[in-house]
Amino acid sequence: MAQEQITLYTAKVCPYAQRTEIALAEVGAPFKRYEIDLANKPEWYAPRVNRASKVPAIAYGGPDVAPENPSPESTKLAESLILVEFIGDLYPSSNIVPADPVLRAKARFFIEIVSTKFSPNFMKFATGNPEATHAALLASVDAIQDIIPDGAKYAVGDQYTIADIAFAPFWARLSVLVQKGIGAYKDEERKSFLKGLEDPKYAKFNGYVQRSLARQSFTSTFHEDVVAELFTKKFGLAK
Repeated sequence: MAQEQITLYTAKVCPYAQRTEIALAEVGAPFKRYEIDLANKPEWYAPRVNRASKVPAIAYGGPDVAPENPSPESTKLAESLILVEFIGDLYPSSNIVPADPVLRAKARFFIEIVSTKFSPNFMKFATGNPEATHAALLASVDAIQDIIPDGAKYAVGDQYTIADIAFAPFWARLSVLVQKGIGAYKDEERKSFLKGLEDPKYAKFNGYVQRSLARQSFTSTFHEDVVAELFTKKFGLAK
């Protein structure tokens, strides 16, 4: 079990940051949480924590100091997928990083599908890009459902892993957008997407996301009101 202190720099609206928060909740790691205002980042954040000036980031080890005064003795780490695996490696008994090499490879492949098939369409849809139709979104759902094992609770089996952690924050945000009509897309596209998801052929996928979003590690780190408010300001409402 990890003994070094962990300070997480995060933002409630950010799906990448929520990945790290879910991982920390799953393993039960003690940590300090510091909320970064993405529209008004502290001047010290980029030079002293993450030069890319993005969240999430972690200060690992070093003396126990206030998050606003990160120590140069702590190791600074960033990028959500790297952090999720790092947390799993610190707490191997959690099994969020599967010990079995085959399952570990399958989890990483699932993440690759999310990163290449789903996430780009999600962002294009939210911003009203004409390439991101409801059909394109449903095609990304097909790609994910196709690799979920039949009868499994989660992405690679009955064990909750980094694969599920990588996907859940993005699906939850898409759900908020389409349920509340937030986004620069046409409203008819939203309605067609929701109707398409009701097709019985998506029963496996819908069951999977329901289980993932019901986990305590997810519900305790998801702030729907914050997401809805900031996404409305950023994208507006469907027309």
